[in-house]
Amino acid sequence: WIELFSDYDCEIRYHPGKANVVADALCRKERVNPKRVRAMNMTLQSSIKDMILAAQKEVVDESA
Repeated sequence: WIELFSDYDCEIRYHPGKANVVADALCRKERVNPKRVRAMNMTLQSSIKDMILAAQKEVVDESA
């Protein structure tokens, strides 16, 4: 890193996380119940799979 920054006239200063409240809040992961997320994901995948199969069947029927 020293070689990379040696070409530039810059000053690097430490900025504590507690002073940067906005970035600190954005970096924190939201706590979500994994079971609830998995259940919603399975429902979405199931409906998407049905939509894909219906579209594929429609294309096959049109080309026949």
